[in-house]
Amino acid sequence: MGDETAGHRLIEGFRQARRDNGWAVLEGFHALKHALRFGGEVVAVLTSEPAELDRLAAELAPDVGERLRELATPVSEDVYRELGPYAHHTRVAAIARRPAFDAAAVLAARQDAPVVLLEDPRHHGNLGAVVRVAAGADAAGVLTTGEQDPWDPVAIRGSGGLHFALPVGRIGGVESLDRAGRPLFAIDPEGDDIDPRALPPDAIYAFGSERHGLSADTIAAADSHLRIPMRPGVSSLNLATSVSAVLFAWRLAGLSQR
Repeated sequence: MGDETAGHRLIEGFRQARRDNGWAVLEGFHALKHALRFGGEVVAVLTSEPAELDRLAAELAPDVGERLRELATPVSEDVYRELGPYAHHTRVAAIARRPAFDAAAVLAARQDAPVVLLEDPRHHGNLGAVVRVAAGADAAGVLTTGEQDPWDPVAIRGSGGLHFALPVGRIGGVESLDRAGRPLFAIDPEGDDIDPRALPPDAIYAFGSERHGLSADTIAAADSHLRIPMRPGVSSLNLATSVSAVLFAWRLAGLSQR
């Protein structure tokens, strides 16, 4: 009876964390690994396969292995499967505190790196993939608008936990932004072809959804409009692919100039 009660308590803790914007639920080893590596405040780690977790830590993340062993609590497979709608194949899930987010501070800091703005993204997996790209390119942050929570567990899974590597948060809209002197660049099919050498490091690069693109208000507010040159007949790119094309055009051009 005691084990059953403890299991129900753990399951309920994860269910509550999914409903609380102060917490983040991490599904899978890579999300947990990056949360620990980039200073995330992880408060609970549950696994139904502790030996496999030890193996993954030794092979892929020895830098956080000791901390992982301190946090990990073994649970039954039945309890693990009740922690959420998705049973990750690495059989580990965790809860971490969401980092504090201040959009004005993000925009005021790191003038050597761009900020990504996603206008009303619809798919959490794509949103997470954008965060992963932005972290890899060493962007200054990712801002989103619209109803979708950028810290949804599916988005965190899509980023592999790299939400903890840079600021990620939701804002009210472009009109509410204090840009801190940053120019706003709209990635727009009607814009000029991108010249990687002319991409400023301190810009806000705004991307719309695949289906609807950017809003008229954002396009009107933009200081410049750029398009990703593509083969004729190809109508659009996946959101994360578009962000990757722009950020790495900026990053590789900067590396070549240095």
